This record gives sequence, structure tokens and C-alpha cells, in this order.
Amino acid sequence: MDILPGGRTPGLRNKKKMAYIEISTEPQKDRNSKKGESPIILFKKKNELALHLDNLKIILSNSNATVIRCRGSMGYLCCFCEQQYSDPGDLKQHNLHHEDIFESNYIKNQTMPTFLIKLDITNLCCNICSKRIIELDDLLHHLKDEHEIQYNMGLNSHIVPFRFGSDKLRCVVCKHIFNNFKVLLEHMNLHFRNYICEICDSGFVNKRISQMHGYRHKIGVFNCSYCGKEFNNKIKQRAHERAVHICLNKRSRCGYCGDRFSDYTKKHEHEVREHGAKPVVVTCYACEKIFDNQRSLSVHIKTFHLMER
Repeated sequence: MDILPGGRTPGLRNKKKMAYIEISTEPQKDRNSKKGESPIILFKKKNELALHLDNLKIILSNSNATVIRCRGSMGYLCCFCEQQYSDPGDLKQHNLHHEDIFESNYIKNQTMPTFLIKLDITNLCCNICSKRIIELDDLLHHLKDEHEIQYNMGLNSHIVPFRFGSDKLRCVVCKHIFNNFKVLLEHMNLHFRNYICEICDSGFVNKRISQMHGYRHKIGVFNCSYCGKEFNNKIKQRAHERAVHICLNKRSRCGYCGDRFSDYTKKHEHEVREHGAKPVVVTCYACEKIFDNQRSLSVHIKTFHLMER
């Protein structure tokens, strides 16, 4: 069989998308081959998800970057356990006590349609030579050029970097400031346009987010499964069902005791009063006025700054 550059073989067909095929470094004998015959080299196939995980392993093995599972009501969640930390730096120290992240269910349960890794690159540096590096892409180039560590190039990255070096949540790409991690995460779809909406040209990190967005463009008649109320798209129908019928108008859940509240502001007031959580302080990016909740900030921006524009 002819072998093309990069170990690829011509005319290969498979139902799954194969990003490349490489020859195993340790050839194995075919079970049907007879004694004395030359061993048949077996091929190791890697799909797209495996290639992304290979790149993630290279980053985590050779730098101080840390994976963050998500941002909960009490703080940033560990990928191994249910611990949450309001300071991402504390989570980074906590992760040192865990074993290999690739043995965690968080990684083992990953699928390509939903694959999105949130990576803390605060004070990023190379573990090999201790060189301080600013951007994630620069780290990969550094590992390749200086330490001859190869990574899988040509992939649309699903690894989204964040930096928590100050009290303000700032996008690592465009430097815009956000008061909420969830809003910042949604904003990163602008920079990681792996999947593009054919209708409005919006970009998204993974296929699942893109599909959920697509429901907004499917206009029709969608009735609530509980009360029959009519909506013009499925997103509004699902939001109504969850808010009114499933959560009984109490969508915000306390991260400490599980009590539910009708909105985020009431939930946070409860957490501060009953559980000693830190009060929220959000700052207007235009005039630096301070508010104690996101709703007040949004009203302020719409009233004073959008009207001015």
C-alpha cells in the first residue's frame, strides 16, 4: 500500500471524520500472519476529538495552565470534585492535589459536538524552561520551536483561554471588560468562530451552541407542553416551560443550600445574608459607576449611555 506524506493512505473511507492517520511507533504482528513472515504494520486512527485532547494534554503537561469546569454561584468549579473557589488562583492550587485530569469524568465524557475547554492562563509560563508567555498560541509555538514538542496544527481550537490577573473580567483577545463570567464566555463565541450561522453570520465555539442558536431562526407555532401558551420559536417555549412550570418561576438556585428564588438579585441577597457570600460589585465600563447587581447596571447603561449614542 502506498503511503502519502504524514502517514496518510489514499482512498481510505470511514463513516467517522478522520483528521489524520499515523503509523504506530511500535508495529504489531497481525494475528493471522504465519511465523517467519514479515509483520504487517497496523494503523492507529485518531478522530477529531482525540486530536483536540492531544493538544490539551500538551498544554497542561508543559505549562501551569488550569482547566476550569464552569463558573457556579459560589465560584469556579473543580473538574474532579464539587469544590468551588471564588478566586481562580485558589482553584489552581487545589488542582495540584488531584491526579491526571484525563482520568476525570469531565474529560472522559467529552464529545466533539459539545467540546469546549475553559482554560485559565493567568501568569502562563513554560514548565520546561520557566519562560513567561502571554498568549496560549505563543506557548504552542514556543513548545514546538524551542523544545521540539509537536502538536496537531490545522484544528479549529475549542480551547478557550481566560486570564484572571485582576478584579476585572477582561477578554484575552479584545480586552473588553465584563462583569459576569457567563456573559464573557458567550462573548468568546465572537473570537472562536468554528461554526457559522448561515442566516446571521454569528460564530460559535462548538456545534451544540450553534445548533441551539439555530432554533432562534426557526419561526413557527410552538405550544407550551403544560399550559398550551403559544410562542413563535422553540427557545422561547423552552424558557417559558422551565421558568413557569418546571422551576415555578424560581429559576435562580442558591449554591449553598439549594433554595430557589425568582431572580438572581434575590438569590444573591440570600447568599450574602444567610451564607456570608461576598456582595456583588459591578462597574459600568463607560463611566465606572458602581452597582450591587447586574440588573441595575443594565438599566443604567440603557438609560444613560445607549441613549447618548
